[in-house]
Amino acid sequence: MLDAIRWDTDLIRRYDLAGPRYTSYPTAVQFDGHVGTFDLFHALRESRKALRPLSLYVHVPFCANICYYCACNKVITKDRGRALPYLQRLEQEIQLIACHLDPAQKVEQLHFGGGTPTFLSHDELRQLMAQLRKSFNLLDDDSGDYGIEIDPREADWSTMGLLRELGFNRVSIGLQDLDPAVQRAVNRLQSLEETRAVIDAARTLQFRSINIDLIYGLPRQTPDNFARTVEEVINLQPDRLSVFNYAHLPERFMPQRRINSDELPTPAQKLEMLQRTIEQLTAAGYRYIGMDHFALPDDELAIAQEESTLQRNFQGYTTHGHCDLIGLGVSAISQIGDLYCQNSSDLNQYQNALASTQLATNRGLLCNADDRVRRAVIQQLICSFNVEFAEIEQAFNIDFRGYFGELWPQLQGMAEDGLIELNNDRINVLPAGRLLVRSVCMVFDAYLDQQNRQRFSRVI
Repeated sequence: MLDAIRWDTDLIRRYDLAGPRYTSYPTAVQFDGHVGTFDLFHALRESRKALRPLSLYVHVPFCANICYYCACNKVITKDRGRALPYLQRLEQEIQLIACHLDPAQKVEQLHFGGGTPTFLSHDELRQLMAQLRKSFNLLDDDSGDYGIEIDPREADWSTMGLLRELGFNRVSIGLQDLDPAVQRAVNRLQSLEETRAVIDAARTLQFRSINIDLIYGLPRQTPDNFARTVEEVINLQPDRLSVFNYAHLPERFMPQRRINSDELPTPAQKLEMLQRTIEQLTAAGYRYIGMDHFALPDDELAIAQEESTLQRNFQGYTTHGHCDLIGLGVSAISQIGDLYCQNSSDLNQYQNALASTQLATNRGLLCNADDRVRRAVIQQLICSFNVEFAEIEQAFNIDFRGYFGELWPQLQGMAEDGLIELNNDRINVLPAGRLLVRSVCMVFDAYLDQQNRQRFSRVI
């Protein structure tokens, strides 16, 4: 079965390296300023010609309170009025992008992320969704995957009712940890009751899917108290869980400097947390999808993985990787055909560009032929835990073993170590290698070296 995992402490210690999460290949680290709005317009025109379906990502950067662990692009403010000028510019961006697309291009997927999307007032959320529906072909029959990230401290029954009315049918709930001591250490006090109320509302209102985010490796966490959090979360019965490894990088993320590093669990404790979490979730019937993600067997991600149709993009694992992804808002990333492009991550620069009726695109990358080959291999590994050489050879007119000949010694080493099964026509990631699939993918990454590897979190 695809969800089988074998825990091998020795392998984990040897292959637990720093590396990308591969929401894209090449990764965002390779983006540069040579990509601009002309490239974006050209890609949009090609999307329009091909009538490719769309996935929209909308970034709402505002949060009322700071969480010390957070590495997201956000603006911390108690002033709800800060959202208005941002929304005005966001609506301009929506209009500028939409006029280069065809109304027949259906929006199969929509996701609001942040920040805290529910920082916006009900009227602001209504207006933003109205602008999206006016500009894009959003589905009205509830068949699309329309999700939003929820902070239970910023949502109640009326908020959930509004979101359902606006067409959202999926919610992702930030929880991280339920232990009060851990919550105080990261400045995120959030009760189980608050979280349960939002989930009860989502179920009553017939949201199709509920995801809960957890983080292991936070200050004051222990294997025992994190196991209690996981047990409480299992009782909430979410459809999906994301269990992330906390990467402490205070030199890059200023809020993390408020965390007392002496209170962080040891690497051995983190490994025990992950091992126990996997055991608890597996016993409760969840399947390991890969890369920190778990889902119930009847969830679309689990079914797609069984059918080898699972894909991965900047929104994580998805069944909509065939769509062109349009990122809207500050720091948002688009993937349109072979073009990756990202808006400015600075709020003032983003707003000033649009105030001048210019898009805020400021960096990106256009995939070359080699990028496309390696992207396909990495996608297969990270989503299906295998690569059929014949599929890659047919798609790109190459000889797989010849093309990747210089990588063969590394792959043979992984095969000898029991991470993968390597033969003449395929690579299979074995149960002991599935937790370390990022390390297998890294073999095929032409850009990865010791210097830029330090910019990424560790695999486990």
